[in-house]
Amino acid sequence: MDYAHFHEKFPEIAVRETRAVTLRGHENMPDGEYSMLEMFCDQPGCDCRRVMIAVHRPYALHPLAVVNYGWESTAFYARWFGHNNPEIIREMQGPGLNSISRQSPLALPLLEIVQALLQDGNNVPRVKRHYQMFKQVVDQEAGIKKQPRRMQKRR
Repeated sequence: MDYAHFHEKFPEIAVRETRAVTLRGHENMPDGEYSMLEMFCDQPGCDCRRVMIAVHRPYALHPLAVVNYGWESTAFYARWFGHNNPEIIREMQGPGLNSISRQSPLALPLLEIVQALLQDGNNVPRVKRHYQMFKQVVDQEAGIKKQPRRMQKRR
């Protein structure tokens, strides 16, 4: 699966709605601002219902952490993925560090910060809305007019 930043399709909305935290005196983190950039699957027809959140510092070339978050049940991801590998399903559902992304030594405390942000009642509905907007554009660009379907297994 390939992921693209939300701001690539919706730059004005991303400027207004990208979440950031400013930390001062955090026991495990340097002081400063941390931006949470949303990325979504850009495979037409895929309905994975997940977001990757890349946590950046200003002017950094690479994220300090990449957190994946799937908001559906483990049963949904088992059906969507086509089998019930508990390790894969566990990574797809809920917040966690993305196992195939480069992670900095700050990744675990950043995961905790992202988890706290996701518990705020406004953030998950916003992420889901961004997902729907993004996937609609991806599918329209590919000429798909119907509802997204589950991703096909790669061979």
